[in-house]
Amino acid sequence: MPLSTVVSPFCSSSATFLSTVIARSSLPPKRNVSPSPFSTLSRRGIALLSFLSLSLSAPASAIEIGMSGPKNWLKDQKKKASKYLLAPIDASRQILRSAYLTLTETDAAYTDEDLEKIQQLFISAARDCVPQDRNSFVTFQANTGVEVCTFRLIVKNAASLLGNKDPVKLKAEALLDNLIRSFTSVSGMASKTNIQLASDRKKIADAVSDTISDLDKFELGIRDCLET
Repeated sequence: MPLSTVVSPFCSSSATFLSTVIARSSLPPKRNVSPSPFSTLSRRGIALLSFLSLSLSAPASAIEIGMSGPKNWLKDQKKKASKYLLAPIDASRQILRSAYLTLTETDAAYTDEDLEKIQQLFISAARDCVPQDRNSFVTFQANTGVEVCTFRLIVKNAASLLGNKDPVKLKAEALLDNLIRSFTSVSGMASKTNIQLASDRKKIADAVSDTISDLDKFELGIRDCLET
């Protein structure tokens, strides 16, 4: 007599579970956007920028009166401090490059959480120079007359020994305006994008690339101020 076939009630659920596991394992890995190590400026750097803003803010016309010794000394001190002035620029560049690499990866699934992390990278790279991206405390400081834009502080320090109409200073200020516009643009695009669409990611990546280019030009303008 042939044995009867007994179908376990768990077979169907087991097969379903196995199919789910296989399906999930075949999906591309989720993006894991980690915060950039360059996303924050050290307290030492911020303190030094504040010190330089006070020590090098004397009008150029006042320094030029009398002997050239004090002016030459200040120029020398400014050059020695140049690495601290340029450090935030390089840090922002590294953050933008990290965001660009994240946006241009093609073998991973993107989520809204990834988009939020990328937006935070843009905010960190902009150094409080985009008003709509500032937190409430920084906004309060700005409203009381405190300069909160790190890049603007860098221009003030680097060009502190130059006259208001000096072409080198005017060029640096123009490059700063272009840079802030670029940061504002890329931040605005990120707030309206669909991170899951490759075409949207490419648009933001292109905007990030343009911002890096503007940041490089801004750095050259600052170096010119330091060398003048």
